[in-house]
Amino acid sequence: MVAIHLHQPRSRARRHDEIRFWRDAGCRVVATLGEWRRRARDRAELAALDERTLADIGLRRNITGFHRSDDYPNANTNEDRI
Repeated sequence: MVAIHLHQPRSRARRHDEIRFWRDAGCRVVATLGEWRRRARDRAELAALDERTLADIGLRRNITGFHRSDDYPNANTNEDRI
């Protein structure tokens, strides 16, 4: 009796290509998360600077998009919501 295979066995080259694809995808995810964390740290450092220091490096808080949490004391409360 002859065995019938429903799946074609994967070639070694195809299997290596799949492994390489997933390894590279994982590396890209890790790199993206690292970049995200670096930018978050940079934003936190900029948010901690005072207005004069920001002016010295040519930035203004109102156009940079970063704010300290103490600039908005009620930001974490639901009082503003309807």
